[in-house]
Parts: sequence; structure tokens; C-alpha cells
Amino acid sequence: MEDKQKICDLLCATLQATRGYHDLIQYEDGFEEYVTAVFQKGGRRKMVVTADSGQAMIRDIMEKI
Repeated sequence: MEDKQKICDLLCATLQATRGYHDLIQYEDGFEEYVTAVFQKGGRRKMVVTADSGQAMIRDIMEKI
């Protein structure tokens, strides 16, 4: 079984190193159905990742963020 929270944490760290997402604070994995991107200026973006594999979850997050 994949550790989706770990995948989210690693993806967050990677995106923080970019110009476009340097203000990303964290990804919150909620019950493995939703992922919420939280930004420094208070913005939040909630994404559905129900039944996704780790790879599919990354792809979905990148499309929706």
C-alpha cells in the first residue's frame, strides 16, 4: 500500500523549490479522498483523489493546482 501522505509531502517539497509554487505551505491529505493545497497568502485548493494510485494522485494534483 502506498503512503499517500508521504507522496504529498514530497510533492510539496518539490513544488516549493519552483518559482510558480514557492508559496505553497503544505498538502493536507484528508482520508485519502481529498487533498488540499494550502498557500501562504491564505489560498486553499481542494482536489478529489479518491481511488487514485500514488502516480495518478500526483498527475491529478498537477492538473488541478
